[in-house]
Amino acid sequence: MTTTAPPSRGAVLGATSWIPVGGALFVSAWGGNQFTPLLVMYKAEGLSGVVVDTLLFVYVFGIVPALLIGGPASDRWGRRPLMLPAPILAGLGSVALAMGAHSVVLLSIGRLLSGVALGLAMAVGGSWLVELSRAAGAPAGVGARRATMCLTAGFGVGAAVAGVLAQWGPWPTVFPYVITVVLALVAAVALWRVPETRVGDTGDTADTGKPTGVLAALRIPSALDRRFLLVVAPVAPWVFGACAIAYAIIPDLLRGHTTVPIAFAAACCVLGLTAGFAIQSAGRRIDRPGTVRGMVVALAVVAVGLVMAIAAEATRNVAVALLAAAVLGCGYGMALIGGLLEVQRIAGPDDLGGLTAVFYALTYIGFGSPALLAWLAQRFPSLTYRDFFLVGLVMTAVCLASVLAGGRLRRTENP
Repeated sequence: MTTTAPPSRGAVLGATSWIPVGGALFVSAWGGNQFTPLLVMYKAEGLSGVVVDTLLFVYVFGIVPALLIGGPASDRWGRRPLMLPAPILAGLGSVALAMGAHSVVLLSIGRLLSGVALGLAMAVGGSWLVELSRAAGAPAGVGARRATMCLTAGFGVGAAVAGVLAQWGPWPTVFPYVITVVLALVAAVALWRVPETRVGDTGDTADTGKPTGVLAALRIPSALDRRFLLVVAPVAPWVFGACAIAYAIIPDLLRGHTTVPIAFAAACCVLGLTAGFAIQSAGRRIDRPGTVRGMVVALAVVAVGLVMAIAAEATRNVAVALLAAAVLGCGYGMALIGGLLEVQRIAGPDDLGGLTAVFYALTYIGFGSPALLAWLAQRFPSLTYRDFFLVGLVMTAVCLASVLAGGRLRRTENP
């Protein structure tokens, strides 16, 4: 059986042992989100809107398999073998993107590699960072907060740097990615010395006689936990659903109302993700084990963000749009930290990485919302984004009912 272990190879864990893993998470998130503010640029370069929107979503096809396979596999065979390639893949993805300004194939390869790197970082790197933090004596919940803050910082800084360089820098289709390649090389070197926190299986069966091969590694029993299904799963899609509204839909709504569309899209990304980053410290204090307070607050903030998005759509005012992006970013941050804290409490001793992977895979359902809403708007011209946002408000109410039901269930089971 695979277990959490002391650091291997004679390494000594200090209070900063998690930092190289955090750096790899940061770089992988940077590589995953640097493309988002550049959508307008690629459309201006001659790629069709359909192609660009598809490229935005392509990296999900790298993320989800990396999450669902890498997470549980790392529970079985250790974090290092699965996480060490992540920054390397992020760098290779950026190389492909830099070379592929006019090649859909190269852009697709770059997005796919970026997605694999981000998926490994989320599931494997996040669990590794949590275990390193615990082993160094950090209080419960600190590891999850560090992981989410590293990811959020990478998403935000990557979008900001790429947007600024593409709007005002030289070689806009190349230079933004060069920075990522350099950072990825540094992160890969630093990560190499981080000790393992898991003892992997050495055979096809554990001491209990249970199979521990590939299929067994992909089993995640706690994914069927009723609290996970009722409390975590309904909120998870709002993590990146809120982000997608903030940095993909809102910039598109105001595309003709600003003279610097790339920079405005980057500003929406940065403002939303900065708000999400900032609220995560408060989110840890709002969350209480045995309650659903953190998830309820997350849904409430998302609902307020949707109301602000309706206002932005009605006024087409830049200031209102930026405020909406910030509120939606707060909803993203609350849903992310609340979900990860719940996952830590629900996961069994040998499937933290697997359940983290399932959670993140569910979060990316929300990332498909811009493409879906764009298709609906084209298919049904009488519908507006205001209608879609109103439907979103109804969906938050449905999710809230599920979360409250899950909270009552846990209180009934533990009087």
